[in-house]
Amino acid sequence: MKIREIEVKDNQAMEEIIKRSLESFELDIPGTAYFDPQLGELAQFYAQEKGASYWVAVNEAEEVVGGVGIASFDREQQVCELQKLYVKPEYQGQGIAVKLISVALEFAEKHYDYCYLETSKKLEAANRLYSWFGFDQLDQPFGQSSHFTMDAWYMKDLRQGKDKS
Repeated sequence: MKIREIEVKDNQAMEEIIKRSLESFELDIPGTAYFDPQLGELAQFYAQEKGASYWVAVNEAEEVVGGVGIASFDREQQVCELQKLYVKPEYQGQGIAVKLISVALEFAEKHYDYCYLETSKKLEAANRLYSWFGFDQLDQPFGQSSHFTMDAWYMKDLRQGKDKS
C-alpha cells in the first residue's frame, strides 16, 4: 500500500468511495460531503487551496482505495480541518486509515496549531480512531461549516513539540 498526493486521474475513484461510504450509513443527505461541490474535482480543489493537500492510498495495482485531506478551516486561529477520510470497505481494518491520518497530521503540524474535524456518531470506528489519535471531542461545532448534519466534532492541539507561548 502506498500513500501519495491525489492526481486528477484519482478524482472519480475518490468520489465513488466517498459516495458509496456515505450511502452505506444513510448519510447521502444534504449537510454531508456527499453534496460538496468540489467532490468530483478533489485534486484541483486541494491544489488551489493554500495550506491544503489531499492524499490517496493506492494498492499494488495503483487502484485508489482511500483518501484524506487537510485544508484551512480558520486561518486567523491557525485551525485546519481533517477532511474526507474514507477507505473502501474491503480495505478497512488494515491500518490504511491510520496511515492516511498520520500523513495528514504530519502535514498539518507544519502549517497549523490545531486540527478540527466533523463526523457522524454513526461512524463508530472513525470516532474511536480520532480519539486514539488524540483528538478531543467537542460539545458543539467549531465555527461555521456546510456540514450541518454532522453531530460529532473533534479538535487536536498540534503544538506538541512547538513553543506554545
